[in-house]
This record gives sequence, structure tokens and C-alpha cells, in this order.
Amino acid sequence: MDQRYFVKLSYDGTGFHGWQRQPNAVTVQQTLEEAMSLILRQPVRLTGAGRTDTGVHAAVFYAHFDMDLEPDQPMLSRLVYKLNSFLGPGIAIDRIFPVNPLSHSRFSAVSRTYRYTIAREKDPFVRNYSWFVFGNLDVDLMNQGARILMQYEDYTSFSKVDTDTKTNICRVSHARWESEGNTLPFTITADRFLRNMVRSVVGTLLELGKKRITTDDLVRIIELKDRRAAGESAPAQGLMLTGIEYPDWVFRHDSEGEPLR
Repeated sequence: MDQRYFVKLSYDGTGFHGWQRQPNAVTVQQTLEEAMSLILRQPVRLTGAGRTDTGVHAAVFYAHFDMDLEPDQPMLSRLVYKLNSFLGPGIAIDRIFPVNPLSHSRFSAVSRTYRYTIAREKDPFVRNYSWFVFGNLDVDLMNQGARILMQYEDYTSFSKVDTDTKTNICRVSHARWESEGNTLPFTITADRFLRNMVRSVVGTLLELGKKRITTDDLVRIIELKDRRAAGESAPAQGLMLTGIEYPDWVFRHDSEGEPLR
């Protein structure tokens, strides 16, 4: 009987066309599935915790697969070692572990956290992980805008059009800009995110920080529910998925219900 397993991994999105398998493009899902299938000598189909666009990074990512393996930790540790030896430098496997059979890497998640990094000085060593923005930015005003965002749940104005989502409702529990040396990281947490949502939110809040729009304009943009009203999307390389939270039951798989993280 097949057991469900979670794979905890991280990846540098620079050399990939996102997570999800696509025809004629190198993706994280395809690369990892091919490696696992080769090592395990049987087809492996992974289901990811979500999509990331081309060039977007993930410090934390989960995927699940079903297979008739012995949930033996030494064996799973050897599998992790073999995968990390086989995969290129852009993907790192942290753990593979059995979970509750009802667990789903995407639909069981209760929150996700993204971090977008703005570089205030040009630095060739962080160019793949930040967006260099020249000029003055009013960070206090950008945080006012972030607080306004959290008062709403319909983020249609910040979503790609023609997506397959049934609703554009998202519950954002945290959104804030910080100042860290020569960078301005923006952290946002929600129960779910729409395609391109974080990058378009960042682009719009930067318009606010540059004082090209006002907080009243931001309210109007949100309430119009029209992607054309919002600012341009920030470039992909500054975005990183940094956290995914699951309820405790996801990590329980044995008869005693012991948590397995």
C-alpha cells in the first residue's frame, strides 16, 4: 500500500522556469521528478505546494508523492543524500518524511510567507536575489499602504488575468517593509496568494513610496478590482518563498499519532 511522503526542499529559481512542469522548459518539478525516478527506479509524480514563476526562489518548499516505500528514516536519509549528490547546485533537499495520508502539500497549507528584497545600492553579488531601485522612497508611506492592503480580502487588482482560480479572496495576516542595511525587504503572509500577486503588490507600493500615487489612489486601485489599475509587477528575481505552515495533523502518520517533523 502506498504511503504519502513530503519532500522539504529549497531552490534558486535563477535557472528554472518556475516550479511547475512545462513543455520545452526546465522546471524544478521536472528536474526533481526525473532525479527521483532514476534513483528509485520507478516513476515519481510530485505535487507541489504551489507555483512559483520563472526566476522566483524558494528558501522553503514542500512537495508530496505516494509510493510503497518502507518509512525507514535511514533509508530516507540515504535517498536525500543521493538526490543532493545527483541534483545540480540550484536545488537542495532538506528532508523526505512520511505524513498523514490525507495531507496535501498545497491544499493542507494554512499560510505562506514571501519576502521581496529591494536593493538601495547597486551590488552585482545580490543581483539575482533583489531588485535595485534608484531614488528616494518613503518607507513609512509604503507601510501605510501595506496596512491598507490588510484591510481587504479581494485582491483581483493584483492578480494575473485569465487564471484558473475560482476566487480572488486572500486573507493577509502580515505585510510590512523593513530597512536592513542597504536593502528594503518586504514580508507578506497570507492563507493563499494569487498568481503574480506579491510582485504586483510590491510594484504598486513602490509607486506609493515614490509618491506617484497617494493612499487614496491605493484604495481606489484595490476597490476597482482591475489589474490594469495597479502598478507594474516587480521583477521575479527579488522574490523568495520563505515559509509554509501546516496544521500539526499533517505530520502525523503512525498509530500513536506522534508528530513527525
